[in-house]
Amino acid sequence: MPNFAAQPDRLSPADTALLVVDVQEKLVPKIAEAASLVRNIAFLIDACKVLNVPVSATEQYPKGLGPTVGELAKRLPPNIPDKVAFSSCAVPNVVEGFRRDGRPKVIVAGIETHVCIMQTVLDLLALNFRVFVPVDAVGSRYRIDHNIAIERMRDAGAILVTSEIAAFELTGIAGTPQFKEISRLVQQRMKDLT
Repeated sequence: MPNFAAQPDRLSPADTALLVVDVQEKLVPKIAEAASLVRNIAFLIDACKVLNVPVSATEQYPKGLGPTVGELAKRLPPNIPDKVAFSSCAVPNVVEGFRRDGRPKVIVAGIETHVCIMQTVLDLLALNFRVFVPVDAVGSRYRIDHNIAIERMRDAGAILVTSEIAAFELTGIAGTPQFKEISRLVQQRMKDLT
């Protein structure tokens, strides 16, 4: 099997991390297509766990915006760090953790696309990380803000993917126990859509 980790524009479980940004109780109900967004982020978290890709998260001012929604909180590590800056890079442990663990590639999912996601992505790019944005796992209240932020992140150098593209790219090969588990997650996600 080729060494996909050596390819800068290819996701690999050896050098990738997932960051889930601010998917909180008081924000989610205001986000367009919120149920689909949460389902796609849950799928990404589950896929990363199967593939031993580290997952971290942040919360924006949880005193006012509440904790991470339960569906995701039960999948995430405990003690999610909080922040008041929009960029998750303002949380020292986030960037330090990626560097310490040898994770130069980061998948960034969460809300809102045009605020905390975009500012996190731009900061990660400025810090020389390779950033992947699953467009079906980020969201905003208004479609125009979401769309313009996606364009801006892409123009800045982020690579656009979907949650399923990311999962299969991380998997890399069929016929393994991990592939079978990812396939099961895909099937479950399809059932959840109906």
